[in-house]
Amino acid sequence: MNDLIAQIEHARSIIAARISVEPQIALILGSGLSELADDIDNPTIVPYAEIPGFPSTTVAGHRGDLVIGRLAGQPVAVMRGRFHFYEGHSMQQVTFPVRVLHALGCTTLLATNAAGGLHADWRVGDLMLITDHIFLPGLAGHHPLRGPNDERLGPRFPAIVGAYDRELLALIRASANDLGIPLREGVYLMLSGPAFESSAELRMCRLLGADAVGMSTVPEVVVARHMGMRCAGLSLITNLALPDGPPANHQEVLDAGAAARPKVAALIRSFLSRIGRVATTPTSPDRP
Repeated sequence: MNDLIAQIEHARSIIAARISVEPQIALILGSGLSELADDIDNPTIVPYAEIPGFPSTTVAGHRGDLVIGRLAGQPVAVMRGRFHFYEGHSMQQVTFPVRVLHALGCTTLLATNAAGGLHADWRVGDLMLITDHIFLPGLAGHHPLRGPNDERLGPRFPAIVGAYDRELLALIRASANDLGIPLREGVYLMLSGPAFESSAELRMCRLLGADAVGMSTVPEVVVARHMGMRCAGLSLITNLALPDGPPANHQEVLDAGAAARPKVAALIRSFLSRIGRVATTPTSPDRP
């Protein structure tokens, strides 16, 4: 674990040497949403290939660089693309960037993703505020906190109840209301992928109480909470994941992301403009 501390510090120092703004809010942009980072003022762009410990991105719609600057007046670090367990990375590799962003000064994480909606009356392009999650790979043993724990990073047994910060969710709701953006709310279920789900698996997701299903986000949130970061999450519904519906494909995910980009960008900017001290005050890892 001491090696992990050293790896985090090495990556942090490489990034810190190139930036003039200390970020406080980390954003992870999911499939098709990477261009939101183009709105950052005076950006410093650091390709993942130049950050020790960051894998390469292999998925269309994930551009593969870290952008640091100001967005809606807030100092942010934005990941244009993330890493996935299904790409062959370990859960520790998937979540390593979150640890580095925390070491850079980020105390808040907003994670976005593309997801399949599990309700027949939902529509492609809907936004869902994540209020809770189901981490099936983690429950099956593929957990980013598996292995020895270093108390300098966080506690051995972090609480995940209340992982999605109530105050941050309230700010997102207020922003959506002011902008006139309809906002779904619900439980995000993570499966490992990369295959889209079978009809029987989609029925299982609904029986478990999920509202949307995807292949990311939860490991990053778990590790962020392990370090005491405040978390919020947004899912862009890019397809309807219905047992009797048409099969999903990745191109429709990218197309839906492109179509929804102005709406998502407006919501994130409004959220950031409201965030103030609420989102930048760090909390203990076991905060409910």
